[in-house]
Amino acid sequence: MVSVNLLAQEIVEDMMDYAEELQINVITLDSGATIVDAGVKVDGSILAGEYVTEICLGGLGSATVTSFQYGDLILPAISVSTNHPAISTLGSQFAGWRITSKDGKFIGMGSGPARALALKPKKLYGKIDYKDDADVAVLFLEADNVPGDETVEVVAEACRVEPSNVYMVVAPTSSIVGSVQISGRVVETGIHKISEVGLDPKKIKYASGVAPIAPIHPDSMVAMGRTNDMIIAAGHVNLFVEVENEEELKKYVEKTPSNTSESYGKPFYEIFKEAGFDFYKIDPGLFAPASIMVNNITTGNSFYAGQINVELVKRSISL
Repeated sequence: MVSVNLLAQEIVEDMMDYAEELQINVITLDSGATIVDAGVKVDGSILAGEYVTEICLGGLGSATVTSFQYGDLILPAISVSTNHPAISTLGSQFAGWRITSKDGKFIGMGSGPARALALKPKKLYGKIDYKDDADVAVLFLEADNVPGDETVEVVAEACRVEPSNVYMVVAPTSSIVGSVQISGRVVETGIHKISEVGLDPKKIKYASGVAPIAPIHPDSMVAMGRTNDMIIAAGHVNLFVEVENEEELKKYVEKTPSNTSESYGKPFYEIFKEAGFDFYKIDPGLFAPASIMVNNITTGNSFYAGQINVELVKRSISL
């Protein structure tokens, strides 16, 4: 079976070869682990954001930054596609591993291929019937500081690899790489939501999507709100599936968009603030694309639900 870690390792090594051009920094720790700073103490770049998105997809997807028109706005946007939807998104890109170093000094949200070694969360890997067995672990960390060997130790133990075979890429939300790679999760949010409402993710054959890229804000909480809004208010996903029961499929599609959530309608920062900055008080159904189209290639029929909310985008980015 394909290894998301080995494929992602190739992309990380490409980044390392062009570190100066990508405005990133490569650090080798005492353990031999490799850290790629893509935005903590360096500027990063749009291209680095594309690379990071493809790393998070386990080398099984492509990401391209472009521009897209939303009402009277023309915004930077990222287009993502994959021919291995369940593995690349749920099995790799999904941010399902909260990392805390052994000394407690580093905390970050982990996503990417290393999850398929550590099986974080295990239930999700049972759902897609996948696990990796590579001897290298590649992880992306959304964090405001650069991890050290205390964090490497946690990752290496969970993934059962040597510390010298750990590769970690890190960038904060308040950075160009942060903005690009979060919008690059648009397909993943769509697949995760539709699988949560009932569709077997293994029935999804191909997937693509596009979402605007949030303007960078120096306040990480505001930046988090903006980046989430780009998907919630204006992200769109296309899925190509093979299913027999189209009545069920239609119901799944109708339940997928973000506007089906009771929390929908305000910029995410306002929702988060009202919830006392507690994620667990926010309806998880909100984390979904604004719209979705699903083509059942078994019959040729397609189903569409949701809508792009340009006014919500404007409110989110203060336009």
